[in-house]
Amino acid sequence: MARKEWKVLLIEDDPMVQEVNKDFITTVKGFTVCATAGNGEEGIKLIKEEQPDLVILDVYMPKKDGIKTLQEIRKQKLEVDVIVVSAAKDKETISLMLQNGAADYILKPFKLERMRQALEKYKQYKQKIEANDTLSQEQLDAILNIPQQAVQNLPKGLNHFTMNEVTAFLTQQTASLSAEEVAKALGIARVTARRYLDYLEKTGIIKLDVQYGGVGRPVNRYVLKGET
Repeated sequence: MARKEWKVLLIEDDPMVQEVNKDFITTVKGFTVCATAGNGEEGIKLIKEEQPDLVILDVYMPKKDGIKTLQEIRKQKLEVDVIVVSAAKDKETISLMLQNGAADYILKPFKLERMRQALEKYKQYKQKIEANDTLSQEQLDAILNIPQQAVQNLPKGLNHFTMNEVTAFLTQQTASLSAEEVAKALGIARVTARRYLDYLEKTGIIKLDVQYGGVGRPVNRYVLKGET
């Protein structure tokens, strides 16, 4: 039987933001906030006590910030998923949180619909994973929403394993990423990431988002079609 309820732990140092996030989360069917923590040290303790399914984690906090908290969660092998909700928008922080397994990253300030989207996506993912003891490649691709045309008839020099890695990573993102960011997250060369991203863009799986900054060349960023 599919699970119908997920326990959420909020780790956020601002009491007012805690209340707003709590109200947002409880409007999404199936989610309850089991506890709140004002810093990472308290959060780690509550994860062990409450055993939540999901942690909503801020980055800027006293005593133990979100980066160290997520790294500690992974180091201690605590069985909990993490969605980051933070004002931190620098690429180093975002990349580090994603590399340490954050399922999603929401920038403050955000709208209720963005939180709803993240939680619904998480719920669908968990329901599909928990419904099967073992998974075929086709089932796994469907769960990760990997388009099958992305891994078929690859040109010379591209392999299915890396293509699956790239597409699976992109399905978990909501913001556009550069080839360098994708390469760093997956541990591959930037030129390799660029080749796979260019292929996915040419086949219509992802779209190119050219961003112009101040001085220097524009940066090519990529995002799955349908994401914002």
